[in-house]
Amino acid sequence: MIVDCAIYVDGVRRREVAEVDDALREARAKGGFVWIGVVDPSPEEFDSIATAFDLHPLAVEDAVHAHQRPKLETYDDSVFVVLKPARYVDREEIVQIGQVMVFLGDGFVVTVRHGESRLLASVRQELDRDPGLLQWGPTSVLYAVADRVVDSYATVTGGLEVDIDEIEQEVFSGPRTSHAERIFRLKRELLEFRRAVDPLAGPLEQLASNATPVDKAAAHYFRDVHDHTLRVGERLAALDALLDSALQANVAQLSVRQNEDMRKISAWVAIVAVPTMIAGIYGMNFDHMPELHSRFGYPIALVAMVIACLVLYRSFKRRGWL
Repeated sequence: MIVDCAIYVDGVRRREVAEVDDALREARAKGGFVWIGVVDPSPEEFDSIATAFDLHPLAVEDAVHAHQRPKLETYDDSVFVVLKPARYVDREEIVQIGQVMVFLGDGFVVTVRHGESRLLASVRQELDRDPGLLQWGPTSVLYAVADRVVDSYATVTGGLEVDIDEIEQEVFSGPRTSHAERIFRLKRELLEFRRAVDPLAGPLEQLASNATPVDKAAAHYFRDVHDHTLRVGERLAALDALLDSALQANVAQLSVRQNEDMRKISAWVAIVAVPTMIAGIYGMNFDHMPELHSRFGYPIALVAMVIACLVLYRSFKRRGWL
């Protein structure tokens, strides 16, 4: 469950800690903080951490069961933040959404990850290599995680833009086939992605407005992350509108094609109807019918059929029905 637990003093990773109970006391005594990384914890496994850091039971329940929307909650002097990193699988055209929770308090930060993601590991490695990024203590970790999550949103948005541009080209320039299934699939992925992006703007705005017990010096940096989130949201809204337009255009093209097919069918039915009518009339076997006993009646009927069919064919061709 615990993938990493270390004490940081003056922005430098001092040592790893095996016992969670003594980690917070030691970190505070040295003027630093302890950072614990947890992956897919069960309620029993997370209980010792919750007790050691006096985490609120409601936040603990959310962290264990996951499937939460992005949010920020404040409990006395601690903060609980839910983030949803994303990754775009281009081959399958799906957006994979993970979940990361961050507990932030005096002298500690606890990160909880659900699902497959290297985001937290890469953030920790980056912070370990650059102590200057840890100038605000635990707040630095929250900022670095939020910034990386929003960066992942920009990457996913870029992948979606490429596929949506491809759909537009196929709809307006490619063969007139139905692209509705692919469009609906991308709209579904876009909807799920927006559920991760749009709600995050509120928590980031709170962090940027000094409305939470985090380091006030980091407000400008959270404001920058908040601005990037709004830009991603605007891009996603524009992409959703493009998909709507592509779907409407595709439906219109299919309707036009169906009309063209119906005209062709109607034209051929009209052409076939002429010889059928002539053959039907002369097949009624009445005794007194014109040309029935004529020597040239049969070839005259055939010629009349051919001429009528050719006239109709040229007429329909000239009008664009064939």
